[in-house]
Amino acid sequence: MVRMTKLRALFFSLPLMMTAMAPAQTEHQKEAFSVHGYSGEANAVRFQGRDFVDVQDLARITNGSLSFNGGNLVLTLSGCEASERGNDDASKAGFSRPFMQAAIEAMGSIREWGGILQATVQDRYPVGTPMTGNTIVAYQERAAEKVALASAAASNDSDYRGLELLRNEYNNLQAWNNQFLKSRKSLTAQYMTLSDNPLLEDEQTRKIIECGQFLAQMLPSGTFQDNASCH
Repeated sequence: MVRMTKLRALFFSLPLMMTAMAPAQTEHQKEAFSVHGYSGEANAVRFQGRDFVDVQDLARITNGSLSFNGGNLVLTLSGCEASERGNDDASKAGFSRPFMQAAIEAMGSIREWGGILQATVQDRYPVGTPMTGNTIVAYQERAAEKVALASAAASNDSDYRGLELLRNEYNNLQAWNNQFLKSRKSLTAQYMTLSDNPLLEDEQTRKIIECGQFLAQMLPSGTFQDNASCH
């Protein structure tokens, strides 16, 4: 018995062959043919060391369908189309619920951290004092913890792509945070006012704000979208 494993799609080129042979010169050996994993059998013919089976019988056994594609006859198995649709659905799937919830909380913490930094700049709080410094660090650590929880909750392609944007927002705010603290600590009191506006109005700050606004809308929607401000 000849057995074949399951194939997703089989392409058969069937050139027309006409062979004239005398019955006495031709010996056909019939064999039973089946496909592993499918019920049903067909007749196969062994001729000159090769096995031949009717493609219509093959389609019947596998519950497939025959169609023409250019000069080829195509056999499509019944599970093939469903599998392809399943792959397409998986690629278009939205965020998993655990990730979406964790990511929304993480984005909220990042925005709270950014709000503390903005208030520190606008009100010109001295960052060298324990109260201000510890407050900034506390919000930063909380945001980092929430991003880590979102990372642990990610489970599909959309989750991982959304997580990348969330991490970018955190990392960009971290870089801005470090720049601000370094600049503030290095300037004397009379120059602090001059340094505040550039820090709030530079390109990096605008990207952080735009990305934060985008993520705050995209994450609750449940569907991944991209935005240049988050890269």
